Amino acid sequence: MDLPRDARAWPVDRPVAWVGRQEETAVLDTAVDALTRGEGTVLWVEGEPGIGKSALIAAGADTAREAGYDVLWGMADQLSQRFPLRAICDCLQVRTNSPDPRRAEIATFLRDRRPGLLAGDEIVYAAAEMLVSLVDELCTASPTVIVLDDLHWTDEASLMVWHRLTLAAEQLPLLLIGASRPGPRQQELQKIRASVRRRGGTVLTLGALDDTEVDALITSMIEAPGQEVSQLAAQAMGNPLYLRELVDAMNRGMIAGVPASFAAALGDRLSLVPEATVEVLRAAAMLGGRFSVSHLAVVLDRPVSELTSGLQDAMAAGILTGADSYLAFRHPLIRQALYDTTPAALRSALHLEAAQALLAAGVEPMGVAQQLLAAEEPGGGWARGWLVEAAPVLAARAPDIAAELLQRELDQVVSHDDEGQTLAIELARVLLGMGRHEEAATRARQALTVTADPDGRAELYWVLARALFSAGHNDEGVTTVERALGQPDVPGAWRARLLAALAMFQRAVVGDLDAADATAHQALKVGEQAGDTFAASYALSHLWLSHSVQRDHLGALSYLDRALTVLSDGPDHANLRSFVFDARIFTLQNLARWPEAEETLHEAQELAHLNDPGRATSSLSAAVLLYWLGSWDDALAELSSVEQDVSTVTYAGRLDRGPLLIWRGAASLIAGRRNDRATAAEQLQAGLAIPVLTVSDQENLDFLLAAQALAAEQDGDPQQAVSILSAVLQRRPGEMTLTHQWLPELVRLALSVDDHATAGAALEACQAEAAVETQPARAAAASNRCRGLFHGDPAPLREAVAHYQELGPKVDLASALEDLAVVLAGKGENAEARDVLDQAMCLYGCVNAAWDIHRAERRLRALGVRRGVRGPRVQRAAHGWGSLTPTELKVAGLVVEGNSTPSIAKDMYLSRRTVQTHISRIITKLGVRSRVEIARVALSQGSAT
Repeated sequence: MDLPRDARAWPVDRPVAWVGRQEETAVLDTAVDALTRGEGTVLWVEGEPGIGKSALIAAGADTAREAGYDVLWGMADQLSQRFPLRAICDCLQVRTNSPDPRRAEIATFLRDRRPGLLAGDEIVYAAAEMLVSLVDELCTASPTVIVLDDLHWTDEASLMVWHRLTLAAEQLPLLLIGASRPGPRQQELQKIRASVRRRGGTVLTLGALDDTEVDALITSMIEAPGQEVSQLAAQAMGNPLYLRELVDAMNRGMIAGVPASFAAALGDRLSLVPEATVEVLRAAAMLGGRFSVSHLAVVLDRPVSELTSGLQDAMAAGILTGADSYLAFRHPLIRQALYDTTPAALRSALHLEAAQALLAAGVEPMGVAQQLLAAEEPGGGWARGWLVEAAPVLAARAPDIAAELLQRELDQVVSHDDEGQTLAIELARVLLGMGRHEEAATRARQALTVTADPDGRAELYWVLARALFSAGHNDEGVTTVERALGQPDVPGAWRARLLAALAMFQRAVVGDLDAADATAHQALKVGEQAGDTFAASYALSHLWLSHSVQRDHLGALSYLDRALTVLSDGPDHANLRSFVFDARIFTLQNLARWPEAEETLHEAQELAHLNDPGRATSSLSAAVLLYWLGSWDDALAELSSVEQDVSTVTYAGRLDRGPLLIWRGAASLIAGRRNDRATAAEQLQAGLAIPVLTVSDQENLDFLLAAQALAAEQDGDPQQAVSILSAVLQRRPGEMTLTHQWLPELVRLALSVDDHATAGAALEACQAEAAVETQPARAAAASNRCRGLFHGDPAPLREAVAHYQELGPKVDLASALEDLAVVLAGKGENAEARDVLDQAMCLYGCVNAAWDIHRAERRLRALGVRRGVRGPRVQRAAHGWGSLTPTELKVAGLVVEGNSTPSIAKDMYLSRRTVQTHISRIITKLGVRSRVEIARVALSQGSAT
């Protein structure tokens, strides 16, 4: 369809006459002007329907476009609000046929990617990261304005992306605008609104026009205002859209005098076009507030050429407006009026017809699903056949919609026929992926009673077992797997997967490592025979875990390397591969092979950038590694990138407890050691509020326990600190927790309160861990520290120090030096104690560990030793160029070169969110407001790279 040129920009109603809103317009102009300086801004525009939100935004968008900036405008509606990423993809023009390969890649990713066996929402999360990266690249190329209208109808995943963009706007030439009105989802929207304010954004609340402004608007529309003017003003109550519609209707002579209502005035617009056009508009209303002309032609089974004249008439009448290759209703109430005047039964039939027509035309599954969902009744045989085929795509993009449609169709079929069995299996699988474990278990049980197909039954047993275990019904989960394995016709691939699951259960539920290992080896053999990549790597992952529990880290590493070989470098099973990389980093740390651990982290990040954009290896794994290496600022940057996922907006509202425990614990521990008591307390309080329900939770609790013990010591209660940290001694059968890394601290604390029993227990536990290490490494070094402290013997402490000096990590080296200084001072060797103390202080100073410095000085002062007058007293500046860490300096150099955040992330083997955190900190430390100013400061330092 050939649209008027000025109708292609964005779907809004821009008034001919503009009155009032001077202050709001000034704010918008200032935000647009800031783009020229490379400064980004977030604006939140709110107000009742018709108050002028879109018109105000359009005025600013026009200014931005005239300045040569890119403007992208999206809008949501009721029909699309349950389709994840629909609003933001439409806004960013992400389509498979886009001439921009970046946009086409994202659209293809969403269309083609299928969820893995252990997948939850990783496809939506990955696509969200790709979308944020796209915006970053667009802004790097040119200042950009992004408008997302009708946030109250926006799908949850798009809101998540919009919120992430608010975090990026301070670093980019990005004017991010959201518009909302009172209505649905207010609690969620208010959280985002509050976040916008906290981060320096602006909230514009549009109220009613005052009497003077109302008079001015009426005068601009009526040549000779008469007695009806005051009545019009009273009816409109200061709402400019209402007022304009009422005046326009009156000017058209709709009825004698003043129109009876706003709805009547809007409805009268339909009388301006022929009845045939009204019927076309009714069909368009079925497609939503914004629709494709080609889709409308498909639904009406008419060529576009036949629709052109009527649609242009509707645009001329002010019913429709143009937007890119789409049309939109000028106001949602017009579309709603057309929709509501169609009888409900007829609407349902029309939606079903539309779904079938769109399917026949090859429209992507989400478009068909939108019509089926709106029909609110089963679609019949054709719909069931399509749904079975499309379920994997829907499960990846919109799992709750997939579940609803599957349930709707399943209720209409005979559950024991082939069609019913297939639907039941798909529904159970979708529910498991959504984390609705109890429902998944119920559906799987029901389906098992009627499913005869061996593959189907095996998969249902798998789903049931996973759901039961995830819901905490561990014993029942084991029984379910054993029952499944007792079936004689279980296909080889499923037998391998079930065996691998049983091995995991045996380890976590029973703690029987021998039985779990035997089962895992059987799973590996069967999986390799069946050629099942997932089953084999799943079994190998268990064998890694089991050998790690037994502290055979070399054996554990060999299983991980085999798993990576089996998984190769392709996109399949990305979540399992990410787990294996995390595990490898963990194991290399325990082998004290720290450089290799860093190399593995880099390799994982590189593969993530190549094969699964948006899904990098865990930022938590990186943060833990960096913590021990003494790169605390970088560790905090990684932890801050995790925080972006959990602050204010989260997709599907689901977060795993284990990662949250690590995040809160590590963040609190670093803050506490830096004597930032307020931040440490905040993170600690949040962490302690997380329930510890499973073995996995318990295994992720250690950082939080260490942070809690530190807080107790800082509060002057070392006895309580001993009691808290002693929990690491209670390792249950089959539990992974690495107690050795905390036991030297427990020995120190216990000895400080003369609790020799606990100190002895900690020493014994650490020696036991060291004894089972197949290659002496971290546990052996920790055991030497414990032994030296407990017996006051400097020799084993010297061995520990030598180990850390040769192999690392720096954090353990600093603590071992402090302990050695204390033991030396206790033996009267004050001169050497002072030299050793100075070495510890230097390391503590490099990470700004203010509390450790205070504690070490206090311990040594009590023994008559003070720091040397020439001892290093490292303290990095808090602000300015000298305050930047080495990583921040490198990031700043890449910013100066004009690199986008995704490009920097790829070059530095970091996630985009971590780089974003680094840039945010650089901006704060330098006291600047944009990347442009970072470059200016860098050049003034002569430090640009």
